[in-house]
Parts: sequence; C-alpha cells; structure tokens
Amino acid sequence: MVATLALIAHDAKKDEIVAFAQRHRPVLGRYRLIATGTTGQRIQQSTELKVDCKLSGPKGGDAQIANEVLAGDVVAVVFLVDPLHAQPHEPDIHALLRICNLYNIPLATNSATADMLLLGLARKQVADLIFNPSAGQGNAQQELTLIQELLSSHFLLRVHTLEPGINIDEVVQGAIAQGTSLVIASGGDGTVSAVSGNLIGTNTPLGIIPRGTANAFAAAIGLPRMSPIRNACQVILAGNICEVDVARCNGLPMILLAGVGYEAETVELANDSLKEQWGALAYFMAGWQTMNTQPLFQTRIEASGEVYNFEANSITIANAAPATSVLAQGGGQVIHNDGKLDVTIASAETKLQGLTTMLWMFGAAVVKTGIEHQNVVHLQTERLTLVAEPPQKVVLDGEIIGTTPVEIECIPAGLKVLAPQPVDNRPKDDKSKAPEVLLEAE
Repeated sequence: MVATLALIAHDAKKDEIVAFAQRHRPVLGRYRLIATGTTGQRIQQSTELKVDCKLSGPKGGDAQIANEVLAGDVVAVVFLVDPLHAQPHEPDIHALLRICNLYNIPLATNSATADMLLLGLARKQVADLIFNPSAGQGNAQQELTLIQELLSSHFLLRVHTLEPGINIDEVVQGAIAQGTSLVIASGGDGTVSAVSGNLIGTNTPLGIIPRGTANAFAAAIGLPRMSPIRNACQVILAGNICEVDVARCNGLPMILLAGVGYEAETVELANDSLKEQWGALAYFMAGWQTMNTQPLFQTRIEASGEVYNFEANSITIANAAPATSVLAQGGGQVIHNDGKLDVTIASAETKLQGLTTMLWMFGAAVVKTGIEHQNVVHLQTERLTLVAEPPQKVVLDGEIIGTTPVEIECIPAGLKVLAPQPVDNRPKDDKSKAPEVLLEAE
C-alpha cells in the first residue's frame, strides 16, 4: 500500500487548491497524489508534483477517488467546496463525506482546514518499510497487515514489497533521498543486511521486524524472540536508537559475520527447500552432514600487523552474533559495539572432535567466557586479510558470496539501529566494572 492523498476542487476553487499545493509542496511530495482530472493537471503544471489524474468530476472522477478510499489506500482527502455557486455538473461532496466518515478518513473542505490537516501530516514521521514476502514460513499478507495496523497510526508508512526485479538498493536510497525518518527491514538476515548496507554512515536509523529463519542480527541486538512482530514494532515505537558496529567484507556490507569453510558449506547445504521443511533445524541438519565432508585447509591471516598461519576446518569473523551462532563464540561473546572483529579458528580431524568443539564453544557463549580448547583459537582485530589453500567458500550474513581471499574491516558505530533499552544487571555495589548489555528476551 502506498499512502495516498486525494485532491478535489470545485471550479471556483481551482486557483485556491493550486495555491494550497504550492504552499505544501514538500509535504505533498511524500505521498502518492490522486485528483480529479482538471484539478490534477493544474497542480502538476504549477508544482511539478506527480499526480495520478482520474476522470474529471462530471465524468465520475470523484467516484474513482471514493473507490480508493474504500480500498484503504487514502489517508486524507482535501475537497475545496464552493458553498455558493457550485454547478450541477460538479462533484457532489455528500457521497464522499459519508464514506470518509464511515472509514474515519480526515476530509478538509476549505483552505483553513486543509492547511491544518497538512500541518498535522508534516509533523508525522515518515517510515519506509522494506517487506520481503518470501521470508519465513508465516502468512506474508497477514504479517504485513499486522505491521501496518501496529505502525500506521504513528508513522506515514510507505510500504515497499520486494517482488522479483525490484532493486533493494534503489528502494532504500530513494527513501533516504525523499527524507525518510526511518527505514524498517522486515524479513530474514539477508534482507536486514541488504537494507543496512545502504544506511551505513547515514543518520537514518534502521528498524528491524524479524521474519526469517535464524534472525541472528535481531537476536544479537536483543530483540525479543516471543511474538517477534508485535514486540519488534513496540521497540520501533519506543524510539531508542543505538549505534552498532558494522563491517565491509570484500567491499560488501557485513552486519553479522563471514564464515569460511565449514559454515559456508553448511549454509549452502541448508537451501530454501530444507529451511521451508525444517525451519531453523535445517542448519543443524546441514551442519551434521557437512562434518563428514569438510576437510582441513591451510590459512594465512594478516591482522593487527601480525601474520598467523593455521590449519582449520572453519574460520568465523564476527561483527555481531548471538549465542546460537556457535562457531563465532571462541571469545565467549561477540560484542557488537566494541569496534573490533572477533575471529574464531576451529579445527577437528573427526566428527566427534567437531561436535565436542562446538559444544565447548556453545558452553563458552552461555557463560560469556573465552574458550580454552586445543582445537579453538580466538583473536580480535579491527581489520584482516585471509587467504586459504585450497580456496574456500565464503558465506556473508547468510549468503554465499564466492571464495577466499577476503578482506574485512570493522566500521565502529557505523549503523544506527532501533533496539531495546540497555539493562544493567550488575550488583548495586559493582556498577563500574562490567559493560552494559542489551536486554535478552526471556
């Protein structure tokens, strides 16, 4: 749905509605505009605003606008009425007034009330919702309707549905150019990552409504896992903006992590059909199968002025990662606002060793303490270059992007995100020793 404003005027009020459009051109430019034929043409000529011109009033243009009100697309109507000299052929306001009253749509009938209406709309923040209908296993249309019900009364919500052929970069950049207050990504980690890449270094904050299989970034910043759509919308409405680190991997945006070797093979094996059938368990099943086939490889890492050579099955470079991203947990936790990348190198010669190593890392994530294990190496750095022999597949934020080598650099506080308020769970007499952590969902 595109937020729509309807503009109609009797013949004696045509000059008046053109002057109104000129006064409020910046606000009108946020909306899709519809108008009866002559009114729309005159507004376009005088303001260069794009107007969807319906039929002229005498030929039923007002009825076409009434149908759009009934369809739920119109957020307000301006109908400048001539109370003294209206002609019999001109649009009759009574039918449209009844429909607007029935569906609770504001309608202004003179310049004074129209100005007040636009003043209210000007104060309303604009939010652009990037909605991926193919994400997750729910009913996409029902989920979109719920999001609109929860947010539309608080924002001018412009919805962009990601259909085949739509370029997500163009959509987000267009929203920024039009002065959006907020961009909301609704989908899985791939959607969130693609949207985020266009917001790095801008003052436009990101809202997240998780609807994917893993929703790892949402979990990493503390978004509640229960009732994810409702709770995520409440977080957005609360308006708490946090600055989080992001990174670039071979020039591509990275909000979560890059995986080399085992993790990349696992993600590739957990294809859409497997995720559709098993949900999040698809990754576990794919990982179990990959343990039989992922060999050790040689790797060379340049980081912080040092050169490291390892033999590994898996290397994970994380900017942010929840505890469920087990292979990123060599340090016990990945802090998403410390200005550093967490690098975990894991090796295992047998399936049993691999399983034992992952259990150790999961335990480290639970207690948030670095792991001490012969098969795990952990280090932190602001940037790194990684070369593998033979070349290994690379997964970036859940998508295979090619093979090694990779260059990754952290961008501290590069992204503004709407997230839950931090909570301090330290004892009252020990509030200076530990960093703040985001509220974990219960």
